[in-house]
Amino acid sequence: MSEGVQKVRLAESKSQLARRLIAALATGIGGLVTLDAGFVAAESVRTLTGAQIRAAFTGKQLTDEVHYRFVYDGDGTLRTYSMGVKQVGKWRIQKDEICLYITDMGDDCYRVTQSGKRFELKPGPGGPIDGILEPAYRGDREKP
Repeated sequence: MSEGVQKVRLAESKSQLARRLIAALATGIGGLVTLDAGFVAAESVRTLTGAQIRAAFTGKQLTDEVHYRFVYDGDGTLRTYSMGVKQVGKWRIQKDEICLYITDMGDDCYRVTQSGKRFELKPGPGGPIDGILEPAYRGDREKP
């Protein structure tokens, strides 16, 4: 076989290898996009009813894991810890909203949405409160 023919075949095989590599990468990326879309669909946002809010929040705390936490005691007491400042107020369910009564923050009722582990309290006007719900501290009622 002549040297010229060998070079042409080598170039063709490199070209085929490149096409196969590109096809494999495209398939892999397509799979990742599909997988990512599945996670997004699995964590769609849902609005909670009053009963769902009560079941989710009673005995739990909503926290951003850094700056604040809101502890929802079963008797309706609301304890807030924000940047080292503790406040005590009340909480209750009214229709499909959670209402918070805190002296320095004012009183407001919020719609509650959930997406995966994250919960968001959305007021009429104003900004939302969001974070994750976790069990409230037991035996250490003052732990920030």
